[in-house]
Amino acid sequence: MKITRRYVVAGLSAAAVAPALPAFAQSFEEKGYVIGDVPMGDENAPVTIIEYASLTCPHCAAFHQTNWEPLKTDFIETGKARFIMREIYFDQFGLWGAMLARSAGEMNYHRMIDMLLSRQQEWYQAHVRAYQQTKNPRPIVDSLMQIGRLTGMSNQRMTESLQDAAFLEKLVADYKEYAEADNVRSTPSFLINGDMVTGNMSPSAFAEEINKRS
Repeated sequence: MKITRRYVVAGLSAAAVAPALPAFAQSFEEKGYVIGDVPMGDENAPVTIIEYASLTCPHCAAFHQTNWEPLKTDFIETGKARFIMREIYFDQFGLWGAMLARSAGEMNYHRMIDMLLSRQQEWYQAHVRAYQQTKNPRPIVDSLMQIGRLTGMSNQRMTESLQDAAFLEKLVADYKEYAEADNVRSTPSFLINGDMVTGNMSPSAFAEEINKRS
């Protein structure tokens, strides 16, 4: 599905998130938005893992529900690997989720991403079939915002970020740039010290890929 500003904003309007809000001349940093990579782990780790994931991809959700914790515990928290998440936007819903995660701030970004992937069934899968019939995204938006409130974000904060056209355009531009540069064709995909591997790998398979690059 092609992501365009007009397409996504139209979807949010249909969801009736809130009346249009006035624009303010603030930088993304001043607004507290997270732009760019948010590394996790030791910056001097011998291995860098970049995960390309869609928040609406069931394979990405399966990876984070079953294999993420061993990777984090055995490699990231021990200083053996540095981890970076980059969102892939295959649809408007994954983009909206990323907008909320990045508006939650750097301290809450990874927590929000993890919640969106581990709870994908309740905010996305449970509603997407109905959306295909009604074209009403309100239930998905409501569920996204419910998760966002767990990080302490207010409804106003989330509404402002979802309606921020410049923010949306920046995330889409960044996504297109790195997806093209690294030739990302499916999710989840992992760039491990520059080498691309794909699919929901088991902890043992991940360990093998990391250890041979250490």
